[in-house]
Amino acid sequence: FNDYPALDSHYPGAKFIYLAREKTPWIASIRQLLLRMHTNLTRQDGGFNIHIKRCYLTTFTDLSIDNINQDDYLTKCYNTHLANAREYFKHRSSDYLEIDIAKPQSFAQLTAFLGIKSERSDFEKMNIGGKVTAWNDIKHPLKIDSTAKGRIDKHLPYMR
Repeated sequence: FNDYPALDSHYPGAKFIYLAREKTPWIASIRQLLLRMHTNLTRQDGGFNIHIKRCYLTTFTDLSIDNINQDDYLTKCYNTHLANAREYFKHRSSDYLEIDIAKPQSFAQLTAFLGIKSERSDFEKMNIGGKVTAWNDIKHPLKIDSTAKGRIDKHLPYMR
């Protein structure tokens, strides 16, 4: 979510899709996620994959429990991240789409952006019980595992 300059360099002609959300529900959601992830993001002996850690810690600078609980901090991170993406792609509208998949027109925007047709008219619900479980179904050699070596509980006996 913040490696788009490197990905853009490695994959010329690629298209980038920014999944935006309304700020108020995003703040509640990201706070819950960051509180769950905080220990593994900030620990020195493992936890999440180094690339995922780097992305989160770049986006959420000065990450701490106190900051996570401050709406102003989260709002600043949100605004900065979105502004950086917009600035990077400001002259490349054909390569960049910003959508909120909760909005009814977003699926049509996506298919038009990608130049494809679909029998569907909306996105399939992917968030179940507060987790995006569809990520588990994606199998690709370029997919980055969320933890350093896959599931963390395989490697840390106290996490079983």
